[in-house]
Amino acid sequence: MEATIRTTILDIQKMKQRGERFAMVTAYDYTAAQLADRAGIPLLLVGDSLGMVMLGHSTTVPVTVDDMVHHAAAVVRGSTKALVVADLPFLSYPDAGRAIDAAARLMQQAGAQAVKLEGGVAVAPTVRRLVDLGIPVMGHLGFTPQSVHQIGLRVQGRSAAAATQLLADAQALEEAGAFAVVLELVPMSLAAVVSRRLSIPTIGIGAGAGCDGQVQVWHDLLGLYDDMQPRHAKRYAELGKVIEAALRSYAAEVRDGSFPTAAHGTDMKAETLSAVLGAADHTTT
Repeated sequence: MEATIRTTILDIQKMKQRGERFAMVTAYDYTAAQLADRAGIPLLLVGDSLGMVMLGHSTTVPVTVDDMVHHAAAVVRGSTKALVVADLPFLSYPDAGRAIDAAARLMQQAGAQAVKLEGGVAVAPTVRRLVDLGIPVMGHLGFTPQSVHQIGLRVQGRSAAAATQLLADAQALEEAGAFAVVLELVPMSLAAVVSRRLSIPTIGIGAGAGCDGQVQVWHDLLGLYDDMQPRHAKRYAELGKVIEAALRSYAAEVRDGSFPTAAHGTDMKAETLSAVLGAADHTTT
């Protein structure tokens, strides 16, 4: 039986060359990966955003390499066609050596096909080293969640100096061998300029339609949280309300005795039960 060929970084680069827009979505478990894969999403990001949406932290900072390996492995098992990219978490790449160790675990133990890290010029040497060793790397610029305590949760690149630096960072990542760059919370016009200047794809989140692709968080797309609606996200469903209603119905039916019914179980022959009960009665007398 012929193995299914996953999307490759070459496929993504060809999409850029053809002017073909593409979608990426976060996935954190086996079921989500299966659904996204069946929907034809070509890239799955096992984001360190799992720290908030799966583990209940307030930021991505507490997420460990162990956390990422655990979730990335489940996503890889649940998908067959998508390119699976896994985040290198906070302080797992302060130097090339640590980055290699973390990337090796994500690729060898979890089976991810690429890794993503945050930063530009400062991390370019690390990106180059990883790429030289055969590790595909996706960059991440603009609002970088691992630096939230330093830069705050706000749009990045609005001033002339900041925009100039972002352009330099993007070019440094491309020159270092990154195969794509995420642009998060970047002014739309600036993101469009970066996208035109780079030969590698840009993937926007809150950065406008001028990017080559878009990425969104699973929970934001599906409406799983009532109290979280980022400006950059569009809800394509309200599954949180659907799930809550289903659970309420289940609990009510258990309370009133309408679930389960005979259709939801199996039984045994009456004579077999009688024989069992007879034997039990005999042993207690």
